[in-house]
Amino acid sequence: MTDAELEAMLDRAAKKGATEALHEIGLHDENAIHDIHELRGLLDSWRSTKRTVGSTITRFATMAILGALAASAWFKLGDK
Repeated sequence: MTDAELEAMLDRAAKKGATEALHEIGLHDENAIHDIHELRGLLDSWRSTKRTVGSTITRFATMAILGALAASAWFKLGDK
């Protein structure tokens, strides 16, 4: 068996395996490309949402700490 024949056989096996794997997970038809694009869009949205939530929580915690410090200073200065 030559290297070219071996490579051709491996290519066919890889394509067949990929085709069967896509068929098993339901990505074998013409709409599969749209499904993948939609999934990528959902993942991008999810990542953006996580980033926004993390930023919002950090801002809220910072504002709460600064508010507590300001209230503490206000009450101490108000007593004098």
